[in-house]
Amino acid sequence: MSKTGILMADGCEEIEGLTAVDILRRAGLEIVTISMNKTDSVTGSHNITFQTDAIFEQVNLDEFDAIILPGGMPGTVKLGEHAGVTKAIQAFASAGKLVAAICAAPSVLGAAGILQGKRAVCHPGFEDKLTGAQVSFEPVMTDGNIITSRGMGTAIEFALAIVQYLKDEDTVDDLKQKLVYQ
Repeated sequence: MSKTGILMADGCEEIEGLTAVDILRRAGLEIVTISMNKTDSVTGSHNITFQTDAIFEQVNLDEFDAIILPGGMPGTVKLGEHAGVTKAIQAFASAGKLVAAICAAPSVLGAAGILQGKRAVCHPGFEDKLTGAQVSFEPVMTDGNIITSRGMGTAIEFALAIVQYLKDEDTVDDLKQKLVYQ
């Protein structure tokens, strides 16, 4: 079974992060919530505090098959400023492992140089930060091992695209039915 890590910094968009966690777990996938703080709790951009499964410095990302970056402000800025995040997403991308980012977080992928020649989407106003990408405006874009999405309103579709990538279409169809997702 694949193992996914989701990197969560204070100021992340709660819906984007927790929707991915919820849907991947419903799909039977292992996903570990990883705090970028020095504690196992994160406070999102809308002042919702939640506990994470692990702390970044205590996790061996080599054991993971996929990594997710939720957007939100200032969470995205904190992810982008963290040298460990840049190193991790570059390593995942070059190893052919899944790298997924939503909302403002695709800008972190652009800054890390992993969008070169890829089709990507982001929250409106961040398009210039998708360095090297062919910018699109779909709700979710999958290009090889990179999945990007536009924002909170696309969080379910984003999570389902990750499930599709890690599992299969039958699992996605089953989830859509159970979620009453149109």
